[in-house]
Amino acid sequence: MVATPPPAKIISYPAKTIDRADLALRCAPFHLALFAKMRWESVSVPKLAGDLGVNSGYTRYPLSELSVETATGWLIQVGMLRREVDGQGLTDSFRLTPLGLELIEKWETAGGVLPQVSLFDRINNWSTRWLRLPF
Repeated sequence: MVATPPPAKIISYPAKTIDRADLALRCAPFHLALFAKMRWESVSVPKLAGDLGVNSGYTRYPLSELSVETATGWLIQVGMLRREVDGQGLTDSFRLTPLGLELIEKWETAGGVLPQVSLFDRINNWSTRWLRLPF
Protein backbone atom coordinates (compact mmCIF):
# COMPACT_ATOMS: atom_id res chain seq x y z
CA MET A 1 0.00 0.00 0.00
CA VAL A 2 1.38 3.40 -0.97
CA ALA A 3 1.24 6.08 1.71
CA THR A 4 -0.20 9.42 0.80
CA PRO A 5 1.07 12.69 2.25
CA PRO A 6 -0.97 14.34 4.94
CA PRO A 7 -3.50 16.74 3.45
CA ALA A 8 -2.20 20.30 3.40
CA LYS A 9 -4.25 22.66 5.45
CA ILE A 10 -5.62 25.53 3.47
CA ILE A 11 -3.89 28.47 5.07
CA SER A 12 -3.57 31.83 3.45
CA TYR A 13 -0.07 33.23 3.93
CA PRO A 14 0.93 36.83 3.26
CA ALA A 15 3.01 37.21 0.08
CA LYS A 16 5.93 38.52 2.13
CA THR A 17 5.93 35.36 4.27
CA ILE A 18 5.89 33.12 1.20
CA ASP A 19 8.64 35.12 -0.53
CA ARG A 20 10.90 35.07 2.57
CA ALA A 21 10.44 31.31 3.07
CA ASP A 22 10.95 30.62 -0.64
CA LEU A 23 14.20 32.62 -0.68
CA ALA A 24 15.42 30.87 2.49
CA LEU A 25 14.62 27.51 0.90
CA ARG A 26 16.51 28.32 -2.29
CA CYS A 27 19.53 29.67 -0.36
CA ALA A 28 19.69 26.70 2.03
CA PRO A 29 22.45 24.10 1.53
CA PHE A 30 19.85 21.39 0.92
CA HIS A 31 18.46 19.70 -2.19
CA LEU A 32 14.76 19.44 -2.96
CA ALA A 33 14.99 15.66 -2.40
CA LEU A 34 15.42 16.28 1.33
CA PHE A 35 12.22 18.29 1.56
CA ALA A 36 10.35 15.76 -0.57
CA LYS A 37 11.38 13.08 1.94
CA MET A 38 10.27 15.33 4.81
CA ARG A 39 6.80 15.29 3.29
CA TRP A 40 6.54 11.62 4.28
CA GLU A 41 8.74 11.33 7.37
CA SER A 42 10.99 13.26 9.69
CA VAL A 43 14.71 13.47 8.97
CA SER A 44 17.29 13.74 11.75
CA VAL A 45 20.43 15.87 11.97
CA PRO A 46 22.85 12.90 11.75
CA LYS A 47 21.27 11.92 8.39
CA LEU A 48 22.10 15.40 7.06
CA ALA A 49 25.59 15.92 8.46
CA GLY A 50 28.88 15.00 6.83
CA ASP A 51 29.21 12.77 3.81
CA LEU A 52 25.96 10.94 4.63
CA GLY A 53 23.96 14.05 3.74
CA VAL A 54 25.74 14.37 0.39
CA ASN A 55 25.58 10.65 -0.41
CA SER A 56 21.85 10.61 0.39
CA GLY A 57 21.29 13.50 -2.01
CA TYR A 58 20.11 15.79 0.79
CA THR A 59 22.91 18.37 0.96
CA ARG A 60 24.93 20.23 -1.65
CA TYR A 61 28.19 19.66 0.25
CA PRO A 62 29.26 18.07 3.57
CA LEU A 63 27.92 20.00 6.58
CA SER A 64 28.82 19.81 10.25
CA GLU A 65 26.01 19.08 12.70
CA LEU A 66 26.24 22.70 13.86
CA SER A 67 25.79 23.91 10.26
CA VAL A 68 22.77 21.63 9.83
CA GLU A 69 21.26 22.97 13.07
CA THR A 70 21.88 26.57 11.97
CA ALA A 71 20.42 26.08 8.49
CA THR A 72 17.37 24.18 9.71
CA GLY A 73 16.92 26.73 12.49
CA TRP A 74 16.53 29.48 9.90
CA LEU A 75 14.05 27.35 7.94
CA ILE A 76 12.07 26.89 11.17
CA GLN A 77 12.05 30.65 11.76
CA VAL A 78 10.69 31.40 8.28
CA GLY A 79 7.99 28.75 8.67
CA MET A 80 9.27 25.99 6.34
CA LEU A 81 10.14 23.36 8.95
CA ARG A 82 9.19 22.29 12.44
CA ARG A 83 11.01 20.14 14.96
CA GLU A 84 9.61 16.69 15.52
CA VAL A 85 8.29 15.98 19.00
CA ASP A 86 8.13 12.61 20.70
CA GLY A 87 7.06 11.47 24.17
CA GLN A 88 10.27 12.85 25.67
CA GLY A 89 10.01 16.31 24.08
CA LEU A 90 11.83 17.84 21.11
CA THR A 91 14.00 15.59 18.97
CA ASP A 92 16.82 16.21 16.49
CA SER A 93 14.44 15.55 13.58
CA PHE A 94 12.52 17.89 11.29
CA ARG A 95 9.33 17.83 9.20
CA LEU A 96 7.67 20.20 6.77
CA THR A 97 5.02 22.70 7.88
CA PRO A 98 1.96 23.45 5.73
CA LEU A 99 3.89 26.39 4.24
CA GLY A 100 6.79 24.03 3.53
CA LEU A 101 4.46 21.59 1.79
CA GLU A 102 3.08 24.40 -0.35
CA LEU A 103 6.53 25.56 -1.47
CA ILE A 104 7.85 22.05 -2.11
CA GLU A 105 4.83 21.26 -4.27
CA LYS A 106 5.45 24.49 -6.18
CA TRP A 107 9.07 23.55 -6.99
CA GLU A 108 8.29 19.91 -7.77
CA THR A 109 5.63 21.07 -10.23
CA ALA A 110 8.12 23.51 -11.76
CA GLY A 111 10.58 20.75 -12.68
CA GLY A 112 11.79 19.25 -9.44
CA VAL A 113 14.91 21.37 -9.03
CA LEU A 114 15.47 24.45 -6.93
CA PRO A 115 16.74 27.27 -9.16
CA GLN A 116 20.14 28.83 -8.64
CA VAL A 117 20.07 32.00 -6.59
CA SER A 118 21.78 35.21 -7.56
CA LEU A 119 24.31 37.06 -5.44
CA PHE A 120 21.60 39.65 -4.77
CA ASP A 121 19.27 36.90 -3.51
CA ARG A 122 21.98 35.55 -1.19
CA ILE A 123 22.66 39.04 0.19
CA ASN A 124 18.94 39.61 0.65
CA ASN A 125 18.52 36.29 2.51
CA TRP A 126 21.59 37.00 4.64
CA SER A 127 20.39 40.47 5.59
CA THR A 128 16.89 39.23 6.40
CA ARG A 129 18.36 36.45 8.52
CA TRP A 130 21.09 38.30 10.39
CA LEU A 131 20.11 42.00 10.39
CA ARG A 132 16.47 41.75 11.38
CA LEU A 133 15.11 43.55 14.39
CA PRO A 134 14.16 41.57 17.50
CA PHE A 135 10.48 40.82 18.01
